[in-house]
Amino acid sequence: MTVVVKIGGARAVDPEGALADVASLVEDGEDVVLTHGGSTAVDETLEDLGQEPTYVETPGGVVGRFTDEDTMDVFKMVMPGKLNTDLVESLQNEGVNAVGLSGTDGKLLEGKRKSAVRAKVDGKKKILRGDHSGKIESVNADLLETMLEGEYTPVVSVPMLGAEKGGGYTAVNADADRAAAAIAGALGADLVVLTDVSGIYEDPDDESTKIESAATPEEFEAVKDAAEGFMTKKVMAAEEALEGGASSVIVATANADAPISSALEGEGTTLEPGALADDETDAEATQEATQ
Repeated sequence: MTVVVKIGGARAVDPEGALADVASLVEDGEDVVLTHGGSTAVDETLEDLGQEPTYVETPGGVVGRFTDEDTMDVFKMVMPGKLNTDLVESLQNEGVNAVGLSGTDGKLLEGKRKSAVRAKVDGKKKILRGDHSGKIESVNADLLETMLEGEYTPVVSVPMLGAEKGGGYTAVNADADRAAAAIAGALGADLVVLTDVSGIYEDPDDESTKIESAATPEEFEAVKDAAEGFMTKKVMAAEEALEGGASSVIVATANADAPISSALEGEGTTLEPGALADDETDAEATQEATQ
């Protein structure tokens, strides 16, 4: 079994239990790829440098970071520099032979650079240029599989390698949840997304309304309807992971004893491949409805 684990970058997420759990899984012979976020650390570093983090809302209502050139420099410094190195250091102290990688290494995470984004500014749609972002279109699964076969544990961070229209590449920002999703899909792995809540709630303010699982398109629609705020992107990433070939996606808390093992045993919210609507079935249903 291969498990891709994504540790969130929120201040409320404590990675200590997850790292110890990675060590236990590796000792038991499981293949683990660890990925991580770090937006909070990036924002804090920007503020320390006297820069203001910039977030924009797309016409579709999704809020994301606008990454200009200066922000990208900080992003490269914090994500693959400090945070990735700290996690590798901690895993080495747990007895795990971890290797840090960014998405630019070996063309691990690759796609087209998006240099302009559409956003709503003061109620008006505008195009903001100078962005350094992209959507991952390919994963070098061979690189990760070679490392796993050599008994190394990859620790992966964005940025990704963004292909420029005129040729060449630029390191650009990419959503960490969607990066983990792309990796899990490419490896056909289980994806465990660790965050600061115990799963996806029907009522975001009430933990007792946690959705245990979704195995049908109808159940997955309920999950999407329930997701709000930061959870919206995690559900989008879960859908991409399942579409890409992931075995399952579990959203669970990082702040628990053995959080990865617990998630794989049913804690959190488990999303199964059957939760995706079958396009062919949908088309047939639509055709029947119109006859």
